[in-house]
Amino acid sequence: MFRNLMLAGAAALAVPAALSPAIAAEAPAAPVYSINTDLGTLLDNPQTKAVLDKYIHEMISNPQIDMARSMTLQQLQSYAGDALTDEKLKQIDADLAKVPAAK
Repeated sequence: MFRNLMLAGAAALAVPAALSPAIAAEAPAAPVYSINTDLGTLLDNPQTKAVLDKYIHEMISNPQIDMARSMTLQQLQSYAGDALTDEKLKQIDADLAKVPAAK
């Protein structure tokens, strides 16, 4: 009986360990870039800069934009709410989420 209990315990421990890589593999990866990524990082990557250029060309073309490199688009919204509406931020965020990590 003790032997059966030990075998059952070992099997119970083995099943979660065997399944955990499969479960981990199914978890979706978080987007690399978003409206919460600092502006400097987004401007330095050609793919993410293209997303910004599509939606807020005038803003990123301004020579003073370098002063905001440490801020996120979410933070910039409080200073430029007319250019960075909630709807526009949603669109930018969706497009940024599609950009793979820079290599």
